[in-house]
Amino acid sequence: MKNQNRKTFFMFLLAFLVAFFIVSLVEVLRSSFTTAGAPEIQIASAVSPFDSVKTPVSFADLAEHVKPAVVNISTTKTFKNRKGAGLPFGRSPFGDDFFDRFFGDIPQREFKQRSLGSGFIISNDGYIFTNNHVVEQADKILVKVSDGKEYEAKVIGTDAKTDIALIKIKSGNSLPVAEIGDSDKVRVGEWVVAIGNPFGLEQTLTAGIISAKGRVIGAGPYDNFIQTDASINPGNSGGPLFSMDGKVIGINTAIVAHGQGIGFAIPINMAKSILADLKTKGKVTRGWMGISVQDITEDIAKNLNHKDKSGALVSDVFKGDPADKAGIKVGDIIKEINGKAIKDTHELLLTIASLHVGEKMNVKALRDGKDILFEVVVVERKDKSEVVSVKEGKGYFGLAVGEINPEVARQFGIGKNDGVIVTDVTSGSAADDVGIQPQDIIAQVNKVKISSLKDYNREISKAAEKKSVTLLVKRGKDSFFVALRIE
Repeated sequence: MKNQNRKTFFMFLLAFLVAFFIVSLVEVLRSSFTTAGAPEIQIASAVSPFDSVKTPVSFADLAEHVKPAVVNISTTKTFKNRKGAGLPFGRSPFGDDFFDRFFGDIPQREFKQRSLGSGFIISNDGYIFTNNHVVEQADKILVKVSDGKEYEAKVIGTDAKTDIALIKIKSGNSLPVAEIGDSDKVRVGEWVVAIGNPFGLEQTLTAGIISAKGRVIGAGPYDNFIQTDASINPGNSGGPLFSMDGKVIGINTAIVAHGQGIGFAIPINMAKSILADLKTKGKVTRGWMGISVQDITEDIAKNLNHKDKSGALVSDVFKGDPADKAGIKVGDIIKEINGKAIKDTHELLLTIASLHVGEKMNVKALRDGKDILFEVVVVERKDKSEVVSVKEGKGYFGLAVGEINPEVARQFGIGKNDGVIVTDVTSGSAADDVGIQPQDIIAQVNKVKISSLKDYNREISKAAEKKSVTLLVKRGKDSFFVALRIE
Protein backbone atom coordinates (compact mmCIF):
# COMPACT_ATOMS: atom_id res chain seq x y z
CA MET A 1 0.00 0.00 0.00
CA LYS A 2 2.83 2.30 0.90
CA ASN A 3 4.59 1.58 -2.42
CA GLN A 4 1.39 2.34 -4.31
CA ASN A 5 1.07 5.78 -2.70
CA ARG A 6 4.70 6.64 -3.42
CA LYS A 7 4.22 5.68 -7.09
CA THR A 8 1.14 7.91 -7.38
CA PHE A 9 3.01 10.86 -5.88
CA PHE A 10 5.89 10.58 -8.35
CA MET A 11 3.48 10.27 -11.29
CA PHE A 12 1.71 13.50 -10.19
CA LEU A 13 5.02 15.36 -9.79
CA LEU A 14 6.19 14.24 -13.23
CA ALA A 15 2.96 15.39 -14.82
CA PHE A 16 3.28 18.81 -13.14
CA LEU A 17 6.85 19.26 -14.33
CA VAL A 18 5.96 18.30 -17.92
CA ALA A 19 3.05 20.72 -17.93
CA PHE A 20 5.22 23.57 -16.56
CA PHE A 21 7.86 22.86 -19.21
CA ILE A 22 5.30 22.94 -22.04
CA VAL A 23 3.71 26.23 -20.85
CA SER A 24 7.13 27.89 -20.52
CA LEU A 25 8.18 26.71 -23.99
CA VAL A 26 4.94 28.05 -25.58
CA GLU A 27 5.42 31.45 -23.92
CA VAL A 28 8.99 31.75 -25.15
CA LEU A 29 8.02 30.76 -28.70
CA ARG A 30 5.10 33.25 -28.76
CA SER A 31 7.28 36.09 -27.52
CA SER A 32 9.91 35.34 -30.16
CA PHE A 33 7.29 35.18 -32.92
CA THR A 34 5.69 38.50 -31.93
CA THR A 35 8.92 40.54 -31.83
CA ALA A 36 10.96 38.80 -34.50
CA GLY A 37 11.61 41.10 -37.45
CA ALA A 38 9.53 43.89 -35.95
CA PRO A 39 11.27 47.16 -35.12
CA GLU A 40 11.10 48.36 -31.59
CA ILE A 41 8.59 51.21 -31.28
CA GLN A 42 9.43 54.04 -28.88
CA ILE A 43 6.72 56.54 -28.05
CA ALA A 44 8.31 59.89 -27.37
CA SER A 45 6.45 62.24 -25.05
CA ALA A 46 5.33 65.43 -26.86
CA VAL A 47 7.10 68.61 -25.82
CA SER A 48 4.76 71.62 -25.71
CA PRO A 49 6.06 75.17 -26.01
CA PHE A 50 3.66 76.07 -23.22
CA ASP A 51 5.07 73.59 -20.65
CA SER A 52 7.24 76.30 -19.11
CA VAL A 53 4.48 78.91 -19.06
CA LYS A 54 2.88 79.18 -15.65
CA THR A 55 0.06 81.29 -14.33
CA PRO A 56 1.43 83.48 -11.52
CA VAL A 57 0.65 81.97 -8.15
CA SER A 58 0.93 85.35 -6.43
CA PHE A 59 1.62 88.98 -7.31
CA ALA A 60 2.71 89.81 -3.78
CA ASP A 61 6.45 89.93 -4.42
CA LEU A 62 5.97 92.06 -7.54
CA ALA A 63 3.67 94.46 -5.69
CA GLU A 64 6.11 94.80 -2.79
CA HIS A 65 8.93 95.58 -5.21
CA VAL A 66 7.20 98.19 -7.41
CA LYS A 67 4.71 99.97 -5.11
CA PRO A 68 7.22 102.37 -3.49
CA ALA A 69 7.69 104.17 -6.84
CA VAL A 70 3.93 104.71 -7.39
CA VAL A 71 2.46 108.00 -6.11
CA ASN A 72 -0.94 109.49 -5.43
CA ILE A 73 -1.66 112.83 -7.12
CA SER A 74 -4.36 115.21 -5.89
CA THR A 75 -5.11 118.46 -7.69
CA THR A 76 -7.13 121.58 -7.00
CA LYS A 77 -8.62 123.76 -9.73
CA THR A 78 -10.32 127.07 -9.03
CA PHE A 79 -13.30 128.28 -11.05
CA LYS A 80 -15.27 131.52 -10.83
CA ASN A 81 -19.00 131.23 -11.22
CA ARG A 82 -20.98 133.29 -13.66
CA LYS A 83 -23.83 135.51 -12.53
CA GLY A 84 -26.80 133.46 -11.47
CA ALA A 85 -24.76 130.35 -10.67
CA GLY A 86 -25.71 128.93 -7.34
CA LEU A 87 -29.20 130.44 -7.40
CA PRO A 88 -32.24 128.14 -7.26
CA PHE A 89 -32.64 127.97 -11.03
CA GLY A 90 -29.03 128.55 -12.04
CA ARG A 91 -28.02 131.09 -14.70
CA SER A 92 -30.96 132.88 -16.26
CA PRO A 93 -31.73 132.20 -19.92
CA PHE A 94 -32.68 135.89 -20.11
CA GLY A 95 -29.13 137.08 -19.45
CA ASP A 96 -27.26 138.69 -16.57
CA ASP A 97 -29.37 141.87 -16.71
CA PHE A 98 -32.33 139.84 -15.45
CA PHE A 99 -30.56 139.17 -12.13
CA ASP A 100 -29.22 142.73 -11.91
CA ARG A 101 -32.76 144.11 -12.13
CA PHE A 102 -34.46 141.69 -9.72
CA PHE A 103 -31.70 140.46 -7.36
CA GLY A 104 -29.14 143.23 -7.58
CA ASP A 105 -25.50 142.85 -8.62
CA ILE A 106 -24.54 139.38 -7.35
CA PRO A 107 -20.78 139.07 -6.77
CA GLN A 108 -18.90 136.23 -8.42
CA ARG A 109 -17.88 133.32 -6.21
CA GLU A 110 -14.95 130.95 -6.46
CA PHE A 111 -15.43 127.20 -6.54
CA LYS A 112 -12.68 124.67 -6.06
CA GLN A 113 -12.69 121.36 -7.89
CA ARG A 114 -10.59 118.55 -6.48
CA SER A 115 -9.57 115.41 -8.31
CA LEU A 116 -7.31 112.41 -7.86
CA GLY A 117 -4.91 110.59 -10.12
CA SER A 118 -1.75 108.54 -10.05
CA GLY A 119 1.82 108.70 -11.26
CA PHE A 120 5.20 107.02 -10.90
CA ILE A 121 8.68 108.28 -10.09
CA ILE A 122 11.20 107.97 -12.94
CA SER A 123 14.27 109.55 -11.28
CA ASN A 124 15.44 109.68 -7.68
CA ASP A 125 15.51 113.51 -7.77
CA GLY A 126 11.72 113.64 -8.11
CA TYR A 127 10.63 113.57 -11.78
CA ILE A 128 7.23 111.87 -12.18
CA PHE A 129 5.25 110.70 -15.21
CA THR A 130 1.47 111.06 -15.18
CA ASN A 131 -1.40 111.97 -17.52
CA ASN A 132 -1.82 115.47 -18.85
CA HIS A 133 -5.51 115.45 -17.98
CA VAL A 134 -4.65 114.73 -14.33
CA VAL A 135 -2.72 118.00 -13.86
CA GLU A 136 -4.16 120.19 -16.63
CA GLN A 137 -5.17 123.68 -15.40
CA ALA A 138 -4.46 122.70 -11.80
CA ASP A 139 -3.73 125.53 -9.36
CA LYS A 140 -2.14 123.19 -6.86
CA ILE A 141 -0.71 119.67 -7.21
CA LEU A 142 0.06 117.50 -4.19
CA VAL A 143 1.98 114.25 -4.50
CA LYS A 144 1.84 111.62 -1.74
CA VAL A 145 4.66 109.07 -1.83
CA SER A 146 4.64 105.53 -0.46
CA ASP A 147 5.77 106.51 3.07
CA GLY A 148 2.80 108.87 3.41
CA LYS A 149 4.69 112.15 3.01
CA GLU A 150 3.19 114.84 0.79
CA TYR A 151 5.01 117.25 -1.50
CA GLU A 152 3.83 120.08 -3.70
CA ALA A 153 4.62 119.38 -7.35
CA LYS A 154 5.51 121.62 -10.26
CA VAL A 155 4.52 120.95 -13.87
CA ILE A 156 7.66 120.64 -16.00
CA GLY A 157 6.11 119.78 -19.35
CA THR A 158 2.84 118.61 -20.90
CA ASP A 159 1.69 117.14 -24.19
CA ALA A 160 -2.06 117.11 -24.73
CA LYS A 161 -1.80 115.13 -27.98
CA THR A 162 -0.47 112.06 -26.15
CA ASP A 163 -1.97 112.92 -22.74
CA ILE A 164 1.44 112.75 -21.04
CA ALA A 165 2.76 115.13 -18.38
CA LEU A 166 6.04 115.41 -16.51
CA ILE A 167 5.94 116.88 -13.01
CA LYS A 168 8.58 117.23 -10.27
CA ILE A 169 8.76 117.24 -6.49
CA LYS A 170 11.58 118.21 -4.14
CA SER A 171 11.90 115.70 -1.32
CA GLY A 172 15.46 116.29 -0.15
CA ASN A 173 16.01 112.54 -0.18
CA SER A 174 16.72 109.96 -2.84
CA LEU A 175 13.37 108.56 -3.98
CA PRO A 176 12.50 105.01 -5.11
CA VAL A 177 12.36 104.78 -8.90
CA ALA A 178 10.23 102.68 -11.23
CA GLU A 179 12.28 100.71 -13.73
CA ILE A 180 11.31 101.54 -17.31
CA GLY A 181 10.72 98.66 -19.74
CA ASP A 182 10.33 98.29 -23.51
CA SER A 183 6.70 98.40 -24.64
CA ASP A 184 7.62 97.32 -28.17
CA LYS A 185 8.67 93.89 -26.89
CA VAL A 186 5.55 93.03 -24.89
CA ARG A 187 3.17 90.54 -26.48
CA VAL A 188 -0.56 90.06 -26.49
CA GLY A 189 -1.48 87.55 -23.80
CA GLU A 190 1.25 88.52 -21.32
CA TRP A 191 0.34 89.14 -17.69
CA VAL A 192 0.39 92.77 -16.51
CA VAL A 193 -0.31 94.61 -13.27
CA ALA A 194 -1.85 98.09 -12.93
CA ILE A 195 -1.24 100.11 -9.79
CA GLY A 196 -2.96 103.37 -8.92
CA ASN A 197 -5.58 105.06 -6.79
CA PRO A 198 -9.01 104.07 -8.15
CA PHE A 199 -11.85 105.96 -6.47
CA GLY A 200 -9.30 107.53 -4.10
CA LEU A 201 -8.18 104.18 -2.67
CA GLU A 202 -4.41 104.43 -2.43
CA GLN A 203 -1.97 101.87 -3.83
CA THR A 204 -4.54 99.49 -5.28
CA LEU A 205 -3.31 96.66 -7.52
CA THR A 206 -5.21 94.92 -10.32
CA ALA A 207 -3.93 92.19 -12.64
CA GLY A 208 -4.83 90.96 -16.10
CA ILE A 209 -3.36 90.38 -19.53
CA ILE A 210 -2.54 92.46 -22.57
CA SER A 211 -5.55 92.13 -24.86
CA ALA A 212 -4.20 94.06 -27.87
CA LYS A 213 -1.57 96.54 -29.01
CA GLY A 214 -1.64 99.56 -31.30
CA ARG A 215 -5.25 100.45 -30.50
CA VAL A 216 -6.67 103.63 -32.04
CA ILE A 217 -9.58 104.86 -29.93
CA GLY A 218 -10.01 108.41 -31.24
CA ALA A 219 -8.35 110.07 -28.25
CA GLY A 220 -5.85 111.98 -30.40
CA PRO A 221 -3.74 111.98 -33.56
CA TYR A 222 -1.07 109.77 -32.01
CA ASP A 223 -3.24 106.97 -30.61
CA ASN A 224 -1.21 103.80 -30.14
CA PHE A 225 -2.67 102.28 -26.98
CA ILE A 226 -2.01 99.03 -25.18
CA GLN A 227 -5.36 97.42 -24.36
CA THR A 228 -5.60 95.43 -21.15
CA ASP A 229 -8.27 93.71 -19.08
CA ALA A 230 -6.50 94.69 -15.85
CA SER A 231 -9.09 96.96 -14.22
CA ILE A 232 -8.39 100.67 -14.81
CA ASN A 233 -10.83 102.88 -12.92
CA PRO A 234 -11.21 106.63 -12.24
CA GLY A 235 -8.17 107.62 -10.20
CA ASN A 236 -5.89 105.10 -11.94
CA SER A 237 -5.09 107.70 -14.60
CA GLY A 238 -1.37 108.35 -14.85
CA GLY A 239 -0.41 105.23 -12.92
CA PRO A 240 1.99 102.58 -14.24
CA LEU A 241 1.23 99.34 -16.05
CA PHE A 242 3.88 96.79 -15.05
CA SER A 243 5.11 93.68 -16.82
CA MET A 244 5.82 90.59 -14.73
CA ASP A 245 9.51 91.48 -14.47
CA GLY A 246 8.59 94.65 -12.58
CA LYS A 247 9.19 97.14 -15.41
CA VAL A 248 6.81 99.88 -16.52
CA ILE A 249 5.47 99.21 -20.01
CA GLY A 250 2.60 101.72 -20.07
CA ILE A 251 0.84 104.68 -18.47
CA ASN A 252 -2.78 103.89 -17.57
CA THR A 253 -4.92 106.54 -19.17
CA ALA A 254 -8.38 105.57 -20.44
CA ILE A 255 -11.34 103.35 -19.75
CA VAL A 256 -14.37 102.38 -21.82
CA ALA A 257 -17.37 103.83 -20.02
CA HIS A 258 -19.79 101.09 -21.10
CA GLY A 259 -17.32 98.21 -21.23
CA GLN A 260 -16.16 96.05 -18.36
CA GLY A 261 -12.56 94.91 -18.24
CA ILE A 262 -11.42 97.18 -21.07
CA GLY A 263 -8.70 99.71 -20.31
CA PHE A 264 -5.98 101.46 -22.26
CA ALA A 265 -2.42 102.48 -21.50
CA ILE A 266 0.03 104.73 -23.36
CA PRO A 267 3.09 102.67 -24.39
CA ILE A 268 6.05 103.69 -22.24
CA ASN A 269 8.25 103.96 -25.35
CA MET A 270 6.08 106.85 -26.51
CA ALA A 271 6.63 108.60 -23.17
CA LYS A 272 10.38 107.94 -23.37
CA SER A 273 10.54 109.45 -26.86
CA ILE A 274 9.17 112.82 -25.68
CA LEU A 275 10.82 112.93 -22.23
CA ALA A 276 13.75 115.10 -23.35
CA ASP A 277 11.42 117.69 -24.92
CA LEU A 278 9.16 117.78 -21.87
CA LYS A 279 12.15 118.20 -19.58
CA THR A 280 13.99 120.90 -21.53
CA LYS A 281 11.25 122.73 -23.46
CA GLY A 282 8.06 122.03 -21.53
CA LYS A 283 6.38 120.94 -24.75
CA VAL A 284 6.95 118.47 -27.59
CA THR A 285 8.49 119.38 -30.94
CA ARG A 286 7.31 117.02 -33.68
CA GLY A 287 8.47 116.36 -37.20
CA TRP A 288 6.71 117.60 -40.33
CA MET A 289 7.30 116.99 -44.03
CA GLY A 290 4.47 119.05 -45.51
CA ILE A 291 1.95 116.59 -46.96
CA SER A 292 -1.61 115.43 -46.45
CA VAL A 293 -2.19 111.70 -46.76
CA GLN A 294 -5.06 109.25 -46.67
CA ASP A 295 -5.59 105.51 -46.41
CA ILE A 296 -5.99 103.49 -49.58
CA THR A 297 -9.39 101.87 -50.03
CA GLU A 298 -9.98 98.82 -52.20
CA ASP A 299 -11.58 100.96 -54.91
CA ILE A 300 -8.73 103.47 -54.92
CA ALA A 301 -6.17 100.66 -55.03
CA LYS A 302 -7.96 99.12 -58.01
CA ASN A 303 -8.18 102.40 -59.91
CA LEU A 304 -4.52 103.20 -59.22
CA ASN A 305 -3.43 99.66 -60.12
CA HIS A 306 -1.98 99.25 -56.65
CA LYS A 307 -1.74 95.60 -55.62
CA ASP A 308 -3.03 96.11 -52.06
CA LYS A 309 -4.10 98.76 -49.53
CA SER A 310 -0.70 99.20 -47.90
CA GLY A 311 1.00 102.59 -47.77
CA ALA A 312 -0.21 106.17 -47.47
CA LEU A 313 -1.62 108.01 -50.47
CA VAL A 314 -0.41 111.62 -50.81
CA SER A 315 -3.46 113.81 -51.33
CA ASP A 316 -1.77 117.20 -51.02
CA VAL A 317 1.77 118.61 -51.01
CA PHE A 318 2.26 122.01 -49.39
CA LYS A 319 4.25 124.37 -51.56
CA GLY A 320 7.69 125.21 -50.21
CA ASP A 321 7.62 122.53 -47.50
CA PRO A 322 10.19 119.67 -47.34
CA ALA A 323 8.16 117.14 -49.37
CA ASP A 324 7.61 119.67 -52.13
CA LYS A 325 11.33 120.52 -52.23
CA ALA A 326 12.21 116.81 -52.36
CA GLY A 327 9.93 116.23 -55.37
CA ILE A 328 7.07 114.27 -53.82
CA LYS A 329 3.81 114.76 -55.75
CA VAL A 330 0.10 114.31 -55.20
CA GLY A 331 -0.85 110.70 -56.00
CA ASP A 332 2.43 109.20 -54.80
CA ILE A 333 2.04 106.26 -52.40
CA ILE A 334 4.52 106.34 -49.52
CA LYS A 335 5.67 102.78 -48.82
CA GLU A 336 8.72 103.14 -46.55
CA ILE A 337 10.48 105.66 -44.33
CA ASN A 338 14.09 104.92 -43.39
CA GLY A 339 13.56 101.31 -44.45
CA LYS A 340 10.48 100.83 -42.26
CA ALA A 341 7.36 99.69 -44.11
CA ILE A 342 4.38 102.05 -43.82
CA LYS A 343 1.07 100.21 -43.72
CA ASP A 344 -1.30 103.19 -43.35
CA THR A 345 -1.57 106.91 -42.66
CA HIS A 346 -1.62 106.46 -38.88
CA GLU A 347 1.70 104.66 -38.93
CA LEU A 348 3.14 107.32 -41.23
CA LEU A 349 2.03 110.06 -38.83
CA LEU A 350 3.58 108.30 -35.83
CA THR A 351 6.82 107.67 -37.71
CA ILE A 352 7.28 111.26 -38.88
CA ALA A 353 6.32 112.68 -35.50
CA SER A 354 9.03 110.62 -33.81
CA LEU A 355 11.80 112.10 -35.97
CA HIS A 356 13.92 115.05 -34.88
CA VAL A 357 13.83 118.45 -36.53
CA GLY A 358 16.66 118.72 -39.06
CA GLU A 359 16.94 114.95 -39.46
CA LYS A 360 17.10 113.56 -43.00
CA MET A 361 14.76 110.71 -43.83
CA ASN A 362 14.75 108.39 -46.80
CA VAL A 363 11.28 108.05 -48.28
CA LYS A 364 10.34 105.32 -50.75
CA ALA A 365 7.22 106.09 -52.76
CA LEU A 366 5.35 104.38 -55.59
CA ARG A 367 4.58 106.50 -58.65
CA ASP A 368 3.00 105.02 -61.77
CA GLY A 369 4.04 101.53 -60.71
CA LYS A 370 7.70 102.44 -60.07
CA ASP A 371 9.56 102.91 -56.78
CA ILE A 372 11.20 106.33 -56.33
CA LEU A 373 13.50 107.35 -53.48
CA PHE A 374 13.40 110.82 -51.91
CA GLU A 375 15.49 112.47 -49.23
CA VAL A 376 13.36 114.74 -47.06
CA VAL A 377 14.59 117.03 -44.29
CA VAL A 378 12.27 117.06 -41.28
CA VAL A 379 11.08 120.46 -40.04
CA GLU A 380 9.04 121.39 -36.97
CA ARG A 381 5.32 120.78 -37.17
CA LYS A 382 3.26 123.96 -36.68
CA ASP A 383 -0.26 123.74 -35.44
CA LYS A 384 -1.74 125.52 -38.03
CA SER A 385 -20.95 130.23 -48.43
CA GLU A 386 -23.34 130.07 -50.97
CA VAL A 387 -22.03 129.06 -54.38
CA VAL A 388 -22.44 131.72 -57.05
CA SER A 389 -23.97 130.91 -60.40
CA VAL A 390 -21.55 129.08 -62.67
CA LYS A 391 -21.56 127.21 -65.95
CA GLU A 392 -22.17 123.55 -65.17
CA GLY A 393 -20.60 120.41 -66.60
CA LYS A 394 -21.83 116.88 -67.26
CA GLY A 395 -23.58 115.15 -64.38
CA TYR A 396 -21.87 111.77 -64.19
CA PHE A 397 -21.67 109.77 -60.91
CA GLY A 398 -24.32 112.04 -59.37
CA LEU A 399 -22.06 115.11 -59.61
CA ALA A 400 -22.91 118.54 -60.96
CA VAL A 401 -19.86 120.78 -61.30
CA GLY A 402 -19.15 124.27 -62.49
CA GLU A 403 -16.37 126.38 -63.96
CA ILE A 404 -14.25 128.34 -61.52
CA ASN A 405 -14.81 131.88 -62.76
CA PRO A 406 -13.03 134.91 -61.23
CA GLU A 407 -15.86 135.50 -58.75
CA VAL A 408 -15.70 131.88 -57.48
CA ALA A 409 -11.90 132.04 -57.33
CA ARG A 410 -12.03 135.18 -55.15
CA GLN A 411 -14.72 133.75 -52.91
CA PHE A 412 -12.81 130.52 -52.20
CA GLY A 413 -9.28 131.90 -52.39
CA ILE A 414 -8.22 129.62 -55.25
CA GLY A 415 -6.90 129.98 -58.77
CA LYS A 416 -9.32 129.82 -61.68
CA ASN A 417 -7.32 126.93 -63.13
CA ASP A 418 -7.34 124.89 -59.91
CA GLY A 419 -10.14 122.56 -61.04
CA VAL A 420 -13.92 122.67 -61.10
CA ILE A 421 -16.35 123.34 -58.27
CA VAL A 422 -19.10 120.94 -57.16
CA THR A 423 -22.48 122.65 -57.37
CA ASP A 424 -24.78 119.74 -56.53
CA VAL A 425 -24.66 116.09 -55.41
CA THR A 426 -27.56 113.75 -56.15
CA SER A 427 -28.84 112.05 -53.01
CA GLY A 428 -27.97 108.34 -52.94
CA SER A 429 -25.55 108.64 -55.86
CA ALA A 430 -21.97 107.31 -56.00
CA ALA A 431 -20.69 110.81 -55.22
CA ASP A 432 -23.04 111.11 -52.24
CA ASP A 433 -21.96 107.71 -50.92
CA VAL A 434 -18.30 108.79 -50.66
CA GLY A 435 -19.16 112.11 -49.01
CA ILE A 436 -18.57 114.66 -51.79
CA GLN A 437 -20.28 117.96 -50.95
CA PRO A 438 -21.26 121.13 -52.81
CA GLN A 439 -18.40 123.69 -52.83
CA ASP A 440 -15.78 120.91 -52.97
CA ILE A 441 -13.14 121.48 -55.65
CA ILE A 442 -12.27 118.60 -58.00
CA ALA A 443 -8.59 119.03 -58.88
CA GLN A 444 -7.87 115.70 -60.61
CA VAL A 445 -9.80 113.02 -62.48
CA ASN A 446 -7.93 109.69 -62.61
CA LYS A 447 -4.67 111.54 -61.82
CA VAL A 448 -5.18 114.01 -64.70
CA LYS A 449 -4.98 117.62 -63.54
CA ILE A 450 -8.17 119.57 -64.21
CA SER A 451 -7.71 123.19 -65.25
CA SER A 452 -11.10 123.86 -66.81
CA LEU A 453 -14.62 122.57 -67.30
CA LYS A 454 -13.51 121.25 -70.69
CA ASP A 455 -10.80 119.13 -69.03
CA TYR A 456 -13.30 117.78 -66.53
CA ASN A 457 -15.93 116.86 -69.14
CA ARG A 458 -13.35 115.04 -71.26
CA GLU A 459 -11.90 112.97 -68.40
CA ILE A 460 -15.17 112.28 -66.60
CA SER A 461 -16.69 110.98 -69.86
CA LYS A 462 -13.81 108.51 -70.22
CA ALA A 463 -14.29 107.41 -66.61
CA ALA A 464 -18.01 106.97 -67.08
CA GLU A 465 -17.38 104.43 -69.84
CA LYS A 466 -15.30 102.35 -67.40
CA LYS A 467 -17.89 102.98 -64.65
CA SER A 468 -15.24 103.96 -62.11
CA VAL A 469 -13.17 107.04 -61.34
CA THR A 470 -10.73 108.35 -58.74
CA LEU A 471 -11.03 112.04 -57.91
CA LEU A 472 -8.73 114.37 -56.00
CA VAL A 473 -11.02 116.59 -53.97
CA LYS A 474 -10.07 119.81 -52.14
CA ARG A 475 -12.19 121.01 -49.26
CA GLY A 476 -10.92 124.16 -47.59
CA LYS A 477 -7.27 123.50 -46.74
CA ASP A 478 -7.67 119.71 -46.94
CA SER A 479 -7.26 117.44 -49.95
CA PHE A 480 -8.24 113.77 -50.31
CA PHE A 481 -8.85 111.08 -52.93
CA VAL A 482 -12.18 109.34 -53.42
CA ALA A 483 -13.06 106.40 -55.65
CA LEU A 484 -16.52 106.29 -57.27
CA ARG A 485 -18.05 103.33 -58.99
CA ILE A 486 -21.27 102.73 -60.91
CA GLU A 487 -22.64 99.22 -60.56
